[in-house]
Amino acid sequence: MRTSRVIHIVSCHAEGEVGDVIVGGVEPPPGETIWEQRCFIEKDDSLRRLVLNEPRGGVFRHVNLLVPPKDPRAQMGMIIMEPADTPPMSGSNSICVATVLLETGILPITGAETEVVLEAPGGLVTARALCRDGKAERITITNVPSFVDRLAVPLEVAGLGTLTVDTAYGGDSFVIVDAEAAGIEILPANARELAETGVRITAAANEQLGFRHPLNAHWNHISFCQFAGPLIKANGELTGANAVAIRPGKIDRSPTGTGCSARMAVLHAQGRMAVGDVYRARSIIGSEFVCGIKSTTSLPGRAAIVPTVSGRAWITGTHQLMLDPQDPWPEGYRVADTWPMATG
Repeated sequence: MRTSRVIHIVSCHAEGEVGDVIVGGVEPPPGETIWEQRCFIEKDDSLRRLVLNEPRGGVFRHVNLLVPPKDPRAQMGMIIMEPADTPPMSGSNSICVATVLLETGILPITGAETEVVLEAPGGLVTARALCRDGKAERITITNVPSFVDRLAVPLEVAGLGTLTVDTAYGGDSFVIVDAEAAGIEILPANARELAETGVRITAAANEQLGFRHPLNAHWNHISFCQFAGPLIKANGELTGANAVAIRPGKIDRSPTGTGCSARMAVLHAQGRMAVGDVYRARSIIGSEFVCGIKSTTSLPGRAAIVPTVSGRAWITGTHQLMLDPQDPWPEGYRVADTWPMATG
């Protein structure tokens, strides 16, 4: 076989959301920090196009690049590549990365409870893995500080009128919309409508509300729209569905760890969640993350929470991506029948 590149990948999903992990064949990008490396990946875009575009990828896939950590407290660095974004953090991708690191032996399983510190572009996160017989059965992520930006503000969206929304950060930035108020039920059959409407709401929120992280001025936009389903309190837990629309127009198959963190920040600010409370989040396919508020903290000008997100991941295969030097589409292609072209 003739190839100019060989990239080694372990395929994985966390509660339904694909988070493949590059374990070899790609040199760490330039940069003094993981954030700078992330910025290089985003600006250059060639690696993301190669691994995410057809014929090697698809809009349903996320791919994570392992890199040596810059912070001595971390055991591994990670750069998250989503179809149209290179986010600071991702709950489902962190769960996939921790699972792959432990189950492939890249990092050792040291006991029934093994801790891994990951350095994401947005900061350090801790993954606590419950392990048995070589399997990481459940990963609990202690996420970066999460906070509310705006509560209950009006947002004008063409075709929907005026919505009352919240904006918050949970490792990425969200506009959170009540699904019932938007007139959309969180069901698999409604995924296309949720995705297209969510992209429009995100665009409107960026235009009318905006966002800027208090410690990272470069993160100055809202990434995603989260449709929040009604919450029920039973057995001491809050339970409810959500659906996060990811650019260019797909719905997260998992309950979205960063979205759950952002939603818990809102619930805490509303007095509906406290430290130690549990939020069991359900995705559009019925998978669950068990989430909580570990503690409170603060950022400049912001009260914040330290959230936890717990879920499961499964390795689905290993493979090698290759690139024939005469392939006429060396960075792949996007076609609107499977790759949404919605821009808001």
